[in-house]
Formats: sequence, C-alpha cells, structure tokens
Amino acid sequence: MVVTYLCASAKKIIENNICPDLATQATQLVMGDGNLDADIVFIGEAPGKNEDEQGLPFVGAAGKFLNEMLAAAGMERSDVYITNVVKYRPPNNRDPLPEEKAAFLPYLLRQLEIINPKAIVTLGRHSMEYFLPDARISQIHGHAVRKKVVYHDKTEHDWLIIPLYHPAAALYNGGMRQTLIDDFVRVPEIIAASSAS
Repeated sequence: MVVTYLCASAKKIIENNICPDLATQATQLVMGDGNLDADIVFIGEAPGKNEDEQGLPFVGAAGKFLNEMLAAAGMERSDVYITNVVKYRPPNNRDPLPEEKAAFLPYLLRQLEIINPKAIVTLGRHSMEYFLPDARISQIHGHAVRKKVVYHDKTEHDWLIIPLYHPAAALYNGGMRQTLIDDFVRVPEIIAASSAS
C-alpha cells in the first residue's frame, strides 16, 4: 500500500510537469530509497550526478560518508528512508532554487505523511529551511526541535526535526567531519529521549 502511494506521487510529479526545466535535463526522477516503515527519514537537498544516473539518493561520495555515519550510529540504510527536497538533479549540481523547492514541497510532505516517521533528520540548510525557516544550521545542528507541519488536507502533524550538516560539507571541509559524526551518533538517543518525554 505504501509503495503504491509513493509510486502515485512520482507519477503525479511527472503528470503535473513539476519543474520542467529540471526534468528535461535530468536523467530521471529520484524519489527516495529505504525502509517505508522507517522511524527516521533523512532529507537532503537534491540529487547529484551519481544519484541522477542510478535513480537513488545519496549514492556518491556524500552517500558513502552518510553510510559510514549511519553505521557509527548503529543504523543501516535499510533501517531508514532517505530522500531529497528536490527530486530532479539541478544542472551542474547547483543549489536548488526557492521556487524549485516550493514546487516539490507538497510531494515531500506526502512522502512524510505516508511513511509517518518518528523523526525527520534534515541534511543541510536547504531541507532544514523547509521546517525551520528562521534557524541557522551553525547554531542548531544536532539539536531536536518540535514543529507542527500542515498536510495538503489541512491536518497537522507534530514532527521531531533534527537538523544536521549535509554530508558533503565534510568532503569540502575536513574539519566538519567529526562534528557530523558526533551529531549522527546522537540521533538515536535524541529520538529515544523525545519518545520517553
């Protein structure tokens, strides 16, 4: 049933011609990957070159580091669900534009509604800004925030949002590597503490 809903969302993106400029230069739509019954959904910004070719999120160098950090936190990709804000690769891996992020928001919210995780871990500022528009990642990374999100049918859901730096940040700045690992390792305990309270 969950797979059917997610396939329907992908079909709607194509039918509704979302971000046609991105769609025409991308190889394919990259919806997400992982456990559809996951307690944690990780959200990045947009597919890169490897993701565009393989149709899966986080399979390049940043994805390799993501896998390492999941392992350090006692998790595997098969335990979580991984997606991006924007579902098509922007040209030359540029940052997604505000209007592109806005166009894909309803489809991202639909994914979250279907999977219904205990926590959303945002990877980088682009996905964090969806949920915490006034936050600065340098100040809030690794800290959980409760946030109400309104779905397309106007129902509200109270999400636990955990903003983290994007794994690619450590590839460009080696000094970020340990910060990212430290934040990742704390994710399961943050969720457990939140569930207990």
